[in-house]
Formats: sequence, structure tokens, C-alpha cells
Amino acid sequence: MKSIQARLSLGLVAVLVVVGLALAQLTLWLFEAGLQRYLEAGLRKESENLLVALVRGPSGLQLDERRLSAAYQRPFSGYYFRIDFDQGTWRSRSLWDMDMPKPAKPGLDDGHELGPGGQQLLAYRGDYRRLGQDISISVAQDYSPVREGFRRMQQIGLGLGLVALMLVLVLQRLTVTRSLRPLERARQQIAQLQQGQRSQLDAEVPSELQPLVDQINHLLTHTEDSLRRSRNALGNLGHALKTPLAVLVSLAASERLQALPEVRAQMREQLEQIQQRLARELNRARLAGDALPGAQFDCDAELPGLLATLGMIHGEGLLLERDVPPGLLLPWDREDLLELLGNLLDNACKWADSEVRLGIAPTTEGYQLWVDDDGPGIPEAQRLQVLERGSRLDEQVDGHGLGLGIVRDIVEAWGGRIALLESPLGGLRVSIELPRKGR
Repeated sequence: MKSIQARLSLGLVAVLVVVGLALAQLTLWLFEAGLQRYLEAGLRKESENLLVALVRGPSGLQLDERRLSAAYQRPFSGYYFRIDFDQGTWRSRSLWDMDMPKPAKPGLDDGHELGPGGQQLLAYRGDYRRLGQDISISVAQDYSPVREGFRRMQQIGLGLGLVALMLVLVLQRLTVTRSLRPLERARQQIAQLQQGQRSQLDAEVPSELQPLVDQINHLLTHTEDSLRRSRNALGNLGHALKTPLAVLVSLAASERLQALPEVRAQMREQLEQIQQRLARELNRARLAGDALPGAQFDCDAELPGLLATLGMIHGEGLLLERDVPPGLLLPWDREDLLELLGNLLDNACKWADSEVRLGIAPTTEGYQLWVDDDGPGIPEAQRLQVLERGSRLDEQVDGHGLGLGIVRDIVEAWGGRIALLESPLGGLRVSIELPRKGR
């Protein structure tokens, strides 16, 4: 889709060209019409001078050449006349042996008849009565220089018009660029929102952008409030369920169920699963923290706090290391990546003996993430079972399963791939390949 500036420029060019051509044509037409009226007055005066030059001679009507302009005597001078009366026709010597057609009707003839030497003529015919005779006097002058002048004016006008058009386009571009600066600032602020550097857009914008900015800020506030309420509700629910679960666990271990060993075993198993899932959800809420909606993941800013939180949860004897290039930004939401890495690292910490290592590296196609631990790992025959949709290996073995299921769902939503491999540390390596473009 074309930019707003390109559309405005094209629209302005179209309007200026159409209006400019119309005005130029109208101006030239009015100028030529005015010039023809002026030339008509001069030709009328010339015909009247010729009429005065007609005198009565010994043999009848004759022309007093002393009263004629010298231009009528010079061949092809560009000034010609023709006098028609009862006894015949007189023509100016400037016509030489050429003939000048008589205009069909009195007045100015703008047909631009061709005269001697291919000249375009502007002719005027006047009908008079003098010395008892009907006389028709036609005078003409070469109109070619005027037409050439018009062509030069058109060329000069076209050149000036193009220069003016370029100047207008430059000024229009500067004006539009200046007018669109608030949009560019809004775009930069939205990018800062995505990177987690701000939580709201600036409200001081032009009135045209005010409704959009207000709506975006309202949506951001609503989203942030919804996330906070959901996280608080999850934490409150988890804490509220801890006491009833403790009572149920105590009840399952009481002597009242000694006569029902199968029921006791099933209750313990189900209650342990509930406690495990509840603990995981509470850990997710605690690891996410107060994330800004849409914030990107800054590894330098986020990983130290995440690893420190996991260290406090799983004890100081566990070594947590990271192998991440400095200044690396991942193009996914901060909260989603905290959830993904939190589940991976939390799962590895539960199984590790003494060391967990996180690695992130950019690749030609996207990003590679991996988490190693030095725990017992997972047998190769059971790795696919852990990652299968609907699999609940965590019901048989406490630890692996639920967290990896959450990670699998996130990775699949981003179009990535996850694999369980043998770690160089001796335990399990969870390897994830993510495409360069996020969701």
C-alpha cells in the first residue's frame, strides 16, 4: 500500500497539472483574443485609410498611392490589401503576383488564410460606399510572428510551470513530513512499548490523533490491569487452596483410611498432582513479575533476575549459569519468554544435581535456545512420550512433563521446534529452535 505522503503527492500533482493546464490554456486564449481585437482595430484603421486614399480621377475612381504605407509597396512585406469595386479589383504590390482571397463576410477573419510565402494572414474586410460606388476593402497582415510568439510563450510557460510544480512538490513534501512527525513519534513510542521502555503513549498529540492515542492508552491500561488481576487471582487462588489441600493430605494419611488402602493411595496420588500443578502455577506468576504488555525480552535485563529467583527457590547449592551474547534482544513478548524459560529452568533445577546451564544464540534462520542439567536425564525411549500432546508423564515421575508441555505449546504457537537430547553435563538438554519473526 502506498504511503500517505505518496498519495498526497500524486493527488497534488494531478490537481496542479489539470488546473495548471486549464488556467494556461484559458490565459493564452484570452490573451490571443485580446490581441486579435487589438489587431482588428489596427486593420480597421488601415482599411479606412485606404478608403480615404480612393479619389475621383479623370477616368473614374483611382487610388492615390502617395497616401499608402510603404509596406504595401514592398513585395511580401507582410502587409497586404485588396479593393473590390464595380470596375474590378486592386491589389497591393506587396502581394506581387500572388492572390489574396476575399474574406467571405465583413469583419475580422480569423481563419488565418495562407498568403505569400506560406504566411498565415489575419484579414479584415470592410464594406463601404464612396463616390457613388460599393467598395469592399480587405486588408491583411502576417500573423506568423504572433503565432511563433505564442509558441515561445507556451514553451516558457511550460518550463516555468514545471519549475513551479517541482517547487510546490518540495514544499509539499516538507509540509507533509512536518505534519506527519506526530505519527512518526507515535510509531517510535509504540516500538518503545513493544520493547517495554514505556507503558503509555504521550497524550500531547494533534487533535486528529487524539482519539487513536486515547484508545491505545485505554487498551494498554485495560490489558495491564487484566494481566495484574489474573496474576493476583492466580496467586490468591493458590494460597487459598493450600490449606484445604493440606487438610486433605492429612486426611489421606489418617488411620480412618487404613481399611481402604486403594482409596488412600489414589487420594495421595491425586492430591500430589494437584499440589504439583498449583506450585507450578504459583512459580509462573512469581517468575513473570510485573511485565509490560507487548514488551520484548532483553536478555541482559531479564535473565539475572530470573536466575536469581530460581536460585532462591531451589537453594544456594545449585549453580545457575548462562551463555548468552551481550545486548541480545529477543523479538517476543517478555512475559511469554519468562514463562517459557521459567518452566524450562524450573524443570531443570528440580532434576539437576548441582548445575543448570542456559544458552541462547542467534542463527541464520532465527534463534537457538537450550537448557542443560546434570541430573539423571530421560531415557531416549520416553523422550517422545514426554512431548506428545496429552501426555502426562509427570503423573508417573515427579518433575518432567507438565512444564515441558507448557513449553511445547508456546514453541508450537511461535512456529518453532523442540527436542529432548542428551546434555554434555550428563543429564537432559532441551533444545528449542525459534524462527526469527515472532508471533
